[in-house]
Amino acid sequence: MEIHQIRYFLAVAETENFTRAAEKNRVAQPSLSQQIINLEKELGHKLFHRLGRRAVLTEAGATFLGRARRIIEEIDDAARELSDAPDLGRRIVVGAIPTVAPYLLPQLVDRCRTQFPHLVIHTREDFRSQLVKSVVDGDLDLALVSLPVKDPRLSVEPLFTEPLLLAVHPQHPFAGAESVTANDLTEQTFILLGDSSSLTMQIQRFCGDHHIEPKIGHRCSQIATVKNLVSQNLGISILPQVCRSQEDRGRILYKRLSGREPEREVAILRHLQRYQTRGAEQFLSALRQGFEKAPV
Repeated sequence: MEIHQIRYFLAVAETENFTRAAEKNRVAQPSLSQQIINLEKELGHKLFHRLGRRAVLTEAGATFLGRARRIIEEIDDAARELSDAPDLGRRIVVGAIPTVAPYLLPQLVDRCRTQFPHLVIHTREDFRSQLVKSVVDGDLDLALVSLPVKDPRLSVEPLFTEPLLLAVHPQHPFAGAESVTANDLTEQTFILLGDSSSLTMQIQRFCGDHHIEPKIGHRCSQIATVKNLVSQNLGISILPQVCRSQEDRGRILYKRLSGREPEREVAILRHLQRYQTRGAEQFLSALRQGFEKAPV
């Protein structure tokens, strides 16, 4: 049994397709198929049902899957540990959701550059579901996301809790109101991110808890676009407190909602079984220093 055979097996199990598995491993499909056949002969069991273009795990394949994953994880961790020598540069990949990345990552990277000059940080901005998958798959060392996240393979370390604020134009009727409740939002036009955004999911849950069906007038892919539309008085939005900036002055007014105020908790994710490099430890150290108090 060879390591590349196990990697090929895992790729087929993940993609359920020999061709896509071959593309993922950058080998010819016939070569990959032959290696799977050789592995099956060595194990004495068929690992996949070949159903046309689809490959489905047999009972033996499903049994082998867990051990195969642990074998590859141990091999990859050993390689990372050996390469993580004190005299070598450190490289990590950190992910963050769009409502965190532009507001927190630049300061964190700059802080690490000062404290840990040998640490090389690559960043990735994506939606929560994709970041969770990337941490589980080992493509990311760490990820900053909003909760909830429930996966037994992940360590979830809460960092801070912040309110979600009502964002309106300074001339909007809500701007001069002493208080705004959830029920006041019923007839308002909302400006939101797409359905894949964890912030949008949270806003919709908040509205649902108050039996409100939000009237969505604009869908955006970036917080900057949401802000620009609010600044044109084209609707209202609900944004995390960390998204406020000096550039918003005179363009956007932020108000706290009365009653049961919406809020979110932001956490850092890492894989429980992934070897934690010195670089990851250094980044976590800088991160925790920055969030000993919640951002304001």
